Amino acid sequence: MSTHHDFYLERAAEARRDAEATPLQNVRDRCLRAAEAWEQMAARVERTGRMRAETEARKAAMSELQVTE
Repeated sequence: MSTHHDFYLERAAEARRDAEATPLQNVRDRCLRAAEAWEQMAARVERTGRMRAETEARKAAMSELQVTE
């Protein structure tokens, strides 16, 4: 996994810790929204990496077929 993915997950965890630590509801809500946004970014990076790997595998398979012909 990429360092971006790990970074995003660390920020999400930090935002959730901040949400648990604050007595203010509006700050808690803001922190939870931030955590959700960080988690969405992590998921996007993961999905992009998976799609990139699939594309590269498909291209490698196609070039392998062309070489054997």
